[in-house]
Amino acid sequence: MHWYVLYTKPNRELKVLESLKKQNIEAYCPVKTEIRQWSDRKKKIVKPLFKSYVFVYLNEKERPIVFNTPGVINYLFWLGKPAVVRDEEIEIIKEWLKGDSKEINVEEFTVGEKVQIKEGPLKDKSAIVMKIGKKRIRLILPSIGYCVTTNSSNIK
Repeated sequence: MHWYVLYTKPNRELKVLESLKKQNIEAYCPVKTEIRQWSDRKKKIVKPLFKSYVFVYLNEKERPIVFNTPGVINYLFWLGKPAVVRDEEIEIIKEWLKGDSKEINVEEFTVGEKVQIKEGPLKDKSAIVMKIGKKRIRLILPSIGYCVTTNSSNIK
């Protein structure tokens, strides 16, 4: 069994997730909570971390069953094959969303360098540095061709 990436219609990620779970399909959609400001109020909203992506854990033979789910467009393909995400990378995303990303310690890395995080929620995980700013670092998750940006007050 592998984690595959489903491409969904815009803003349908959470509905697709719910529908897949009702069909007893293991699915995961990482979300973040944001505070939105309107003219008359503030409101917390839950947004998917990756727009139009939902991860599903299936056997190769079971892949077609997801197309019965409203909102699913296709699988994400990488180099002509359905993109497979390693279990380790799903765990990295889950850990990153659990912890305080300010705990990540990054020191004197260069863009393109493969790094191993020493502290924080991504401890002992590998990534590729895409961009380093004064307060943020962007890390690449290679198998899905996506990157994650995190706050880091420890960048020197």
